[in-house]
Amino acid sequence: MTTLSELAASRELFANLTLRELRGKYKRSTLGWTWSLVNPLATMAIFTVVFNFFLKIEPEPGDPSGLQVFAFFLLCGLLPWNYLSNSFTGSMGMLLSNANLIKKVYFPREILIAANVAAAGVALVIEMAVLCVVLLIAGNFVLPWLIPLVAVIAIQTMFVTGVGLTFSVLNVYFRDVQHFVGILLQLWFYATPIVYPPGLVPGTHTILGVELPVRTIYNLNPMVQFVKAYRNLIYDLRFPSLGTVTFLVGVSVASLVIGRAVFGRFEPRLAEEL
Repeated sequence: MTTLSELAASRELFANLTLRELRGKYKRSTLGWTWSLVNPLATMAIFTVVFNFFLKIEPEPGDPSGLQVFAFFLLCGLLPWNYLSNSFTGSMGMLLSNANLIKKVYFPREILIAANVAAAGVALVIEMAVLCVVLLIAGNFVLPWLIPLVAVIAIQTMFVTGVGLTFSVLNVYFRDVQHFVGILLQLWFYATPIVYPPGLVPGTHTILGVELPVRTIYNLNPMVQFVKAYRNLIYDLRFPSLGTVTFLVGVSVASLVIGRAVFGRFEPRLAEEL
């Protein structure tokens, strides 16, 4: 309760830090926030050429929308992935880059991570809004699914905040974490159905004579379920299954609780370590 009251009292600091992150993201660049649209569009173009034209990967048709456009299929998974990746990598350096502030004055240190996640969340909302407009023009009537879409974004925000809290404070004490995270994100990206449909993942696979339930293990990846939820809403035009929603809420709450516990465990000596 003390932590919650401190966070509530620091809402003005949170707003200022978030604005600082938003203003500093593309400071002194000519295109400014246009880069938040250019970057995913460029990635989409590259992946479309490589995976759709060269590797001939076809997306599954939307059910019941019937939509079957690789670029839209890709963006529905790429935008939430970018939200995770940007929040993750940004949070890793937030405590280190604000070391002087942390050592000079007391405030809830979680505010720094929350501000970074909020700034990445604003970028996600802008990109999702543009994608929804384009989907409307293409004939996918996404308007009834916007409120559930906001709910999924809120659930993912809990998840990425918990991940950010955990790894940001660990990176202060163990600097090798930042190098490990780079490898983890590469592995995590290809273990998520962003550039390929999940139907390509086999149900089982035998390794060293042992038959493993590959599809079951694969579905335990939270980002698999997040991407599925986003695609269900704005690509397929239907609600995610109750099992998917229950899993996402449970893993997001667990991520936030674990992140807060780890952060609280290492926070008392944070200023000394910095």
